[in-house]
Amino acid sequence: MTRAAILFLICGLCCELGAGWQAAAQPAESFYSGRTVTMLVGASPGGINDISARLVARHLSRFIAGNPTIIVQNNPGGGGLVTANRLYFNSDKDGSVLAKLERAVPQLAIQGNPNAQFDPAKFTWLGSLSSYAADAYLMLVNANHPARSVADLKAPGMRVVLGADNAASSNLIFALIAKEALGLNLTVVRGYTGAAPLFLAMQRGELDGQMVGLSSVRTGQRDLWAKGAFRPLMAFGRARRHPEFPNMPIARELTDDPGALGLIEFAELPFFMALPFAAPPDIPRDRARMLQAAFATMCRDKGFLEEAEKLGIDMSPVEGDDILTLLARTAATPKDVIAHYNAITEHK
Repeated sequence: MTRAAILFLICGLCCELGAGWQAAAQPAESFYSGRTVTMLVGASPGGINDISARLVARHLSRFIAGNPTIIVQNNPGGGGLVTANRLYFNSDKDGSVLAKLERAVPQLAIQGNPNAQFDPAKFTWLGSLSSYAADAYLMLVNANHPARSVADLKAPGMRVVLGADNAASSNLIFALIAKEALGLNLTVVRGYTGAAPLFLAMQRGELDGQMVGLSSVRTGQRDLWAKGAFRPLMAFGRARRHPEFPNMPIARELTDDPGALGLIEFAELPFFMALPFAAPPDIPRDRARMLQAAFATMCRDKGFLEEAEKLGIDMSPVEGDDILTLLARTAATPKDVIAHYNAITEHK
């Protein structure tokens, strides 16, 4: 290679590096002006994760200086693990990529799941729309199923076929805990991709029910819920019974075994950051602060709150620093409880 060619390559490299340094040093306000931001969603369209991501995408830009356009990109796979790994390793770390993560995904890394190759504490957490204050994670069955209460699922010959997603999905995790730790007569069918396909399978009679959030039913299946097409039998994700369902037990009431109770508490911890949003690690500090402040301000905005209420989303927001506190609490769970949890959720 000639000396001139070498100098040309060096100059080109310096220009690229200079452009990269310029972008990193660019003030947050000018960085976002005229820019398109991608919002990844680790689930298929139609469920609460997709609906809440699109709600945030419609409003968050108003509170970011420069008012970027935010587009939603569904990226399902591995119960949300594909998106989490992509956000951590393969997304631009400049604040141009955000994600609505599945609530249980950060916990997979704490469990030691080999496919969760990220450190959840290093994500740039924007916050969560919900701490599950007015929500519940229901065992929901079709209204024509003969089980009238969760107690019926311990009777001989009574069984419910529940559909579920994959490893990171709350619908699978709680179905397995209900079966293995609470001793309920359940058959769990895996392989569905999100709440909408599960509800379709229920309507076709392929499934009797699923584990699903109350807000997810109200947002994604509003008409069927209003018509009484489903019957809730029990709830996870709560320390006390939901005020709308005073006769429906919560999971903690169904056992007095300390091991089972510890297992349920560990499984329920992600619900206190029920609808989390994050950016990659190591984005410029001023952009991280702007995004976190924008998210918090959005959660107090009248227009945003009105639309969230219409969609049936529980708005009890959590700030980014509080998510880190919850993750630290999850990581402090005794190893024997995590081992028991892993044994149940890895059960084939």
